Amino acid sequence: MNVLVTGATGFVGKPLVRRLMKAGHTVTVLTRDPRRAAKLLPARVRCERWEPGRDGLDENLLKGMDAVVHLAGEGVADARWSEARKRAIVASRVDSTRAIVDAVAKLPAAERPRCLVSTSAIGIYGDRGDERLEESSSNGEGFLADVCVAWESEAQAAVRLGVRTVIIRVGIVLGSQGGALAKMLPPFRLGAGGRLGAGNQWMSWIHIDDLVELFALAVENEAVSGVLNGTAPHPVTNSEFTTVLGATLGRPVLLPAPAAALKLALGEMSIILLASQRVYPARPGTFGFRFRYSELSAALANLLATADKIFEREQWVPHPLADVFAFFSDAHNLEALTPEFLHFKVLSTSTAALGEGTLINYRLSLHGLPMHWQSRIEEWQPGKKFVDQQIKGPYSLWQHTHEFEAVDGGTLIRDRVRYRLPLGALGDLVAGGFVGNDLERIFDYRYATIAERFGARSAENKHDAPSVRRAS
Repeated sequence: MNVLVTGATGFVGKPLVRRLMKAGHTVTVLTRDPRRAAKLLPARVRCERWEPGRDGLDENLLKGMDAVVHLAGEGVADARWSEARKRAIVASRVDSTRAIVDAVAKLPAAERPRCLVSTSAIGIYGDRGDERLEESSSNGEGFLADVCVAWESEAQAAVRLGVRTVIIRVGIVLGSQGGALAKMLPPFRLGAGGRLGAGNQWMSWIHIDDLVELFALAVENEAVSGVLNGTAPHPVTNSEFTTVLGATLGRPVLLPAPAAALKLALGEMSIILLASQRVYPARPGTFGFRFRYSELSAALANLLATADKIFEREQWVPHPLADVFAFFSDAHNLEALTPEFLHFKVLSTSTAALGEGTLINYRLSLHGLPMHWQSRIEEWQPGKKFVDQQIKGPYSLWQHTHEFEAVDGGTLIRDRVRYRLPLGALGDLVAGGFVGNDLERIFDYRYATIAERFGARSAENKHDAPSVRRAS
């Protein structure tokens, strides 16, 4: 299938794009910044510019699409709710959905996408105490409920155009690489976590892997339509959530946050933390969907099995694999791929040619602090893959996997960095943001340098490149 995705660089969008592509679908994304999206997403993704809320949508971008997945929207918890912020939240959801449906309507019926999968949120139910809420439950009251009602109304307009329409009402998404859990972890890992308010409000959560599979089901299964609750089948109270999270981390749960303090600090936005929504996914199972993580304890055990962070990038260049691998096989070429702010220098290697067991010594500077770094090649598969791992350096763990694959007459380059900061939770709290930003800068520079070195097309013109297929 040809699938168009908005919000593809977000917390849910990135794994969903990878899931769709792994299943063999061709993915095009609409994004404000094609250059950035091209760096963050798999190399085979086509990136097109669209500014939701400002630009109409050119219906020609929908031609040839079998499905549209609309994930784009301003984060409701990213900033305090001023009137301007509220308008931005509405526009990013309601206006953008209207623009997509209007573009669909401009196409001849035979050329329209067969499916629209639109995001919504369980905020549509409002603050409902202990009431059991299913897809058929009535709408609630309040700002978020009103936004969701208008949002869903725009998506439902596609039904009148003959488009199979699915609306997924997303709950609290739990993932190891971002989202709500990432915001909760620092205080809990330091033993400073606790319930919010009285703690009796219901939290309807879902593991990110299950949510991605639910979106994939909506795209791939033509029997699916209407509203689906994107929540696990066993919601928990806030007190239970914090108890299970503390137990999973082996930390005490001692410091509650009073409701009055949350309201004072966050204003109206505190409703996100204090509202009670006991939501059950009644409809997904009727289409054969099975949750991998039904219980919170199992979900958190999976997500918190390691404190390691993962950073991934992928890039295609129009050069033979042998040439590309030869370039990366010279340790001194790492200097050309590293931005100047690191003052990076290869001092020595233990063997003339890189291979399994080779030790590489570097000198660099991190935020003005000079240091020496030694890594060892742990795995060496010529023309395919090598892994270098820090032996001496600033991290508790640093493992960089380099993979290469011949694709469409060129080479697909994949980088995967697994790292862990020293001092555990305190290290994450103090330096986690700096390290994340540094990685973005380093790999942005690396991406541009590789593109220039091997004559790759720029990210803005990436959609002019041939579609990328795996070599047989």
